[in-house]
Amino acid sequence: MLFQQIPEFWRSLLAIHEEKINEIGRELARRADLGERILPDRKFVFRALEIPPDEVKVIIIGQDPYPNAQDACGLSFSVSPRKSGLPGSLMNIQKEILTDLGSTESADGDLTRWADQGVMLLNRVLTVSAGESGSHAGLGWEAFTRDVAQICADKGTVALLWGNSARELAPLFREDFRIEGVHPSPLSAHRGFLGSKPFSAVNRILQANGKEVIRW
Repeated sequence: MLFQQIPEFWRSLLAIHEEKINEIGRELARRADLGERILPDRKFVFRALEIPPDEVKVIIIGQDPYPNAQDACGLSFSVSPRKSGLPGSLMNIQKEILTDLGSTESADGDLTRWADQGVMLLNRVLTVSAGESGSHAGLGWEAFTRDVAQICADKGTVALLWGNSARELAPLFREDFRIEGVHPSPLSAHRGFLGSKPFSAVNRILQANGKEVIRW
């Protein structure tokens, strides 16, 4: 059952979703049997929840996984380490870190080092059909990830909300604990993401609340 793959420390908090998550799992299995390639690999579907609830300092909400096997890794915006060829949104994130902070520790695109510091990289929708961005919207993931975000908000997590999908969750977070903005996609980044300096803003909130800043 798919629900059993959720890390134990989150499972008890999300028990209300057990039936729905298992229903999604059955639907994914049915589609896979018909030849649909589901991304990311099953073992990575709940990868964003590997951070215990009490250790989440920041949450960054994405839309859904990259629709190709090379990039879909279970963490929003992140990819496996590489020397070149970052997806457009991630490239713009790296550009903004350099503009904002002057240096970056994640130039290879692997944001696991952020997760290791308590940054949850959560997509609104946790699966996708290969080659079809947004193909699993409406499958049932949104209510589940909304409740994950609610739990984080209740624990005083700082939220980075880029784009309309992420900003739907803004009301869950205290106004002074959320940063809203334009999505870093190449289609929209020039409308306000680039130059917005969200990473230093997050660190100021953390510092003001006695928490260790993130090494971006």
